[in-house]
Amino acid sequence: MLDASLKEQLQAYLQRVVTPIELVASLDDSPTSGEMKELLHDIAALSDKITVVEKRDDDERKPSFAINRVGSDVGVRFAGLPMGHEFTSLVLALLQVGGHPIKLDEAVIEQIRNLDGDFEFEVFISLSCHNCPEVVQSLNSMSIINPRIKVTSIDGGVFKDEAEARQIMAVPMMFLNGEYFGQGRTSVEEILAKLDTAGGARKAAELSRQKPFDVLIVGGGPAGAAAAIYAARKGIRTGVLADRFGGQVLDTLAIENFVSMKETDGPRFAIALEEHVKHYEVEIMNTQRASKLVPGKMIEVQTESGAVLSAKSVILATGARWREINVPGEKEYRNHGVAYCPHCDGPLFKGKRVAVIGGGNSGVEAAIDLAGIVAHVTLVEFGGELRADAVLQKKLRSLQNVDIITSGQTTEIHGDGKKVNALTYTDRSTGQSHKLELEGVFVQIGLVPNTEWLKGTLDLSRHGEIEVNARGETSVPGVFAAGDVTTVPFKQIVIAVGEGAKAALSAFDYLVRSSVDETAEKAAA
Repeated sequence: MLDASLKEQLQAYLQRVVTPIELVASLDDSPTSGEMKELLHDIAALSDKITVVEKRDDDERKPSFAINRVGSDVGVRFAGLPMGHEFTSLVLALLQVGGHPIKLDEAVIEQIRNLDGDFEFEVFISLSCHNCPEVVQSLNSMSIINPRIKVTSIDGGVFKDEAEARQIMAVPMMFLNGEYFGQGRTSVEEILAKLDTAGGARKAAELSRQKPFDVLIVGGGPAGAAAAIYAARKGIRTGVLADRFGGQVLDTLAIENFVSMKETDGPRFAIALEEHVKHYEVEIMNTQRASKLVPGKMIEVQTESGAVLSAKSVILATGARWREINVPGEKEYRNHGVAYCPHCDGPLFKGKRVAVIGGGNSGVEAAIDLAGIVAHVTLVEFGGELRADAVLQKKLRSLQNVDIITSGQTTEIHGDGKKVNALTYTDRSTGQSHKLELEGVFVQIGLVPNTEWLKGTLDLSRHGEIEVNARGETSVPGVFAAGDVTTVPFKQIVIAVGEGAKAALSAFDYLVRSSVDETAEKAAA
């Protein structure tokens, strides 16, 4: 199951296991059970602290296995083979159940330990999903810290009948005690905030006691991270308020155009951003969403949790999110056939017919990727021709199971009350309406800026972007902006990083000039 090179690497990691663990397998006669048995015995052969127990007459999902700490209630379960993106989750689970320290802030660990109640989580995943590992690893860590939290990670590709019965058409998807809990990339802090509402109030009170910042950056994506680094290097008090550190980069699979690195992926790039920021004295306030900006000599930023922060200057870098097509059926069938991440959710549509809405680079790339998984792809582009790069269009047109529709306006997504079963579009050149029978719709039509909370406070473009000048200044003195949330053209990571650095330098210049003016005013008085 594991090649020699991987075994050698894994053996080195398993030297960190300090407490005996058992791999308790629930098996049947399926080929996947055979692969699981081989994998578990390969792992056990690499450490004298790991043993395998095989069962066939228990009530657990088959094939599945638990990683249990001998003599305790600590353990996690995988239903399916945790390979692909989930192999890292498997290795971390082995180490952490085996006593290796969990890398979380002590305050977070204590909050998890003090959760009162019994929590049984099930998280449905796919092995090609780059967002799933964070959810799996977050829940596993919480389970190891607090044994009253039980976690089973379920590969929807292996347990297809269960996934269909529970209408799993987007991953990662979490259930708590049998009820829907949440979907999408989710951190430990975000899960905790939903489980421990009193903890959220305590956190808001703590944030409100923060001393005023010289510069407060709202947003933790590439622009916000760059701004934080440049501001901190100036020696001024710097804070970052972020809904989730990394921003939309966390949902990006391949990054191949960031100067100085040939290729990486979004989650890895986001981790590097956060590590770089933490190298400096920056106060990072994660899982906090800004709700109001109050201009003044000391600028206030209020959060949805009730916290109030103040700063001499503010940099807005709240980024953007996937744009919706806003037609009947889109919201009703979101995660039930309507999806936005082909890499995450594509495997759930294996052998089915799907549509991709959008003919730009993201739409054409999605259609190409999906064509290798699903039975048929129909790409629907509103304009008269595709807008993607020529090389992508050439690849798309070479695929036998892809149809391309241009001048097509999507008007409705249909379903049977449970999941998508059709899409209606209008041919803009003839005015005729057409209906496509299908099981999935992937929306890839660009981004919308996260500025709803700023309306009426500063100048926004007709597209909702923050209007900035060449220095990153907004219409409000002391407030700057950078990245995809602004009117700066070309929404690219490398541009966002540059704009974030520029905004920080402009904010520092503003602080210097403001202090000089204040000194002059006092002298004149």
